[in-house]
Amino acid sequence: MSLSSKKRYNQEGLNIYMKIKNALKSSAYILITILLLCSNLLAQAQPQRCFIMADLKSGKIIHQEGDICQTRLSPSSTFKIALSLMGYDAGILKDAKIPEWKYNEKYPSWISSWKQPHNPTTWIKDSCVWYSQVLTRKLGIKKFQYYVHLLNYGNQNLLGDPLKKNGLTMSWLSSSLKISPSEQVSFLQKFLTKKFPLSSHSYDMTQRILFIEKLNNGWDLYGKTGMGFLKNLDGTFNENKPVGWFVGWLTRNDQTFVFANVVVDKNITGLTAREYAKNFIQRNSRKRT
Repeated sequence: MSLSSKKRYNQEGLNIYMKIKNALKSSAYILITILLLCSNLLAQAQPQRCFIMADLKSGKIIHQEGDICQTRLSPSSTFKIALSLMGYDAGILKDAKIPEWKYNEKYPSWISSWKQPHNPTTWIKDSCVWYSQVLTRKLGIKKFQYYVHLLNYGNQNLLGDPLKKNGLTMSWLSSSLKISPSEQVSFLQKFLTKKFPLSSHSYDMTQRILFIEKLNNGWDLYGKTGMGFLKNLDGTFNENKPVGWFVGWLTRNDQTFVFANVVVDKNITGLTAREYAKNFIQRNSRKRT
């Protein structure tokens, strides 16, 4: 074989090699892309959840399940527990019925029950957003920041939505303020053992308005639901990623257990998160009878 033939042969071989290499690269890229898409679809189809329960007296975690127990999420209306402590300590909230604030047409009215006067008890019962916002406006941003720092609440970020300067009234509603389920449990433990430098009245009244019902076997259930959404990259709500919370505690005689339950799933709401937690508590409380 002549030198020129060898060169041509080698060049043709190199060309074939490069074509095969590029084809393999392309196939691998397509395969990886398909695998990633399938992985993302599978992740989207699977609910993300966390349920934590701790013994208040010992401080030990007695049950934990789920993959997002350390993931910080917007607290939504579970933040009303912290807001109640702030409001009573600051003297803005007086007792279970006072103050009663009237509804204003400018206020959020996503639920029909919000279109009426509310007091501290109905604020919690109906999870009224505008009552929380009136409360934070009366606190003012400096005192609001002071209390969030004092309570060491999650990431303590009160900036609100980018460029909107709405942290005083929106930071806890699918916005900048975030807290993990494990941090929720820690916050509740400190609240129930009165570790924060707050008035006795704020502790007593907050516990009082958070009572829900008496369960089987004599357990008293306290807590608060919350409902929000994860956000898309453009800042809009991802309606396929609602976040349902239920946090609180149950007590009987000298036993108290604190818990946090959160589920990220397209079918979740705060109430369904509460039912999940309630059913779990009912089943497991029988073991502690």
